[in-house]
Amino acid sequence: MPFGINETMGQYSELFMLLAAGTYTVAFIAFAWDLAKSSKALRAVDLKAAQASAAAKVPVAAGVAAGAGEREGSSVESRLDGPAGRAERPSSSAAKAGRAGTGGVVTADGDMKYAAERRVPARVAVAVTALAAVIHGAGVVTRALGAGRVPWGNMYEFLTTGAFLVAAVFLLSLIRRDLRFLGTFVVGLVVIMLVAASVAFWTPVGHLVPALQSYWLVIHVSIAVLSSALFTLTFAMSALQLVQSHRQKAVAAGGADKLGFMRLVPSALSLENLSYRINAIAFIGWTFTLMFGAIWAEKAWGRFWGWDTKEVWTFVIWVVYAGYLHARATRGWTGTRAAWLSIVGYLCVIFNFTIVNQFFNGLHSYSGL
Repeated sequence: MPFGINETMGQYSELFMLLAAGTYTVAFIAFAWDLAKSSKALRAVDLKAAQASAAAKVPVAAGVAAGAGEREGSSVESRLDGPAGRAERPSSSAAKAGRAGTGGVVTADGDMKYAAERRVPARVAVAVTALAAVIHGAGVVTRALGAGRVPWGNMYEFLTTGAFLVAAVFLLSLIRRDLRFLGTFVVGLVVIMLVAASVAFWTPVGHLVPALQSYWLVIHVSIAVLSSALFTLTFAMSALQLVQSHRQKAVAAGGADKLGFMRLVPSALSLENLSYRINAIAFIGWTFTLMFGAIWAEKAWGRFWGWDTKEVWTFVIWVVYAGYLHARATRGWTGTRAAWLSIVGYLCVIFNFTIVNQFFNGLHSYSGL
């Protein structure tokens, strides 16, 4: 492809990335609006329930028979069974999750299935996120067309492609699970990745150095990007798990529920279980990343392992997540300890793809990866 056309496609790609970042920002606001609006509605439900409970506990006037008091209680219960009462009561699955995991605190469905209620802001947020992902995908494709190769040759391309996969994996997960409660955090991370790529790591369209002109680039880096996208989702879940766990303990101890919007989030145990399963899948992908990277190193440099800084930190990430999976499965490291270990693993991923790439010299320095 002539250089002028390459440059034009690169400009189109940058425009698409800018539009995608703006659209993701709108989706972020919509997800935040959903949390705020739902939290307000839940507080109203709590107030009505408290008023109904207070009315049911009013002392029975003198001379009223015990049977009359029972009929009054039945009347209150029947009113709670009406339309307003049904709105105030959580679904059976939600109540079950609340009783089992939160000491009576109602949370979202532990199975993360879609409920019957219609949350317009959440639906709008998902639709806008899907639109942003389409624009984002166009930016990735035009970058690839402009470069004449897969768009994974430097930090800018890795971040923009990785951000696209984070959004895509999140949207695909919504088909089977109601993970809209993650929207604010996942879309927020996508916006941060795009901004960082454009501000700190922007690189013009160009060709790869000879060492990177290999089919192993497609195999090795594609798996690394997908695994990193999955680790991003589990990072958001682990962070929410810590917040939810703190909230559940505070409310169970009789404290005030200061984070009402977290009632839209499943229990800490449900978040931990799903995060563990996704981390297991991502760990397999990262294992292949390490293996294929060693094979590529042998093809390019004549050795499988050379203690290059990038190689060492890729192995460190593998060790941290291996320790997380082993500790949780066999040593009983559950709850906040497991969440913190998952977060530490993701921080190692961030360190590997930012600090190591920028400040440590090695055989990977020329690649920008």
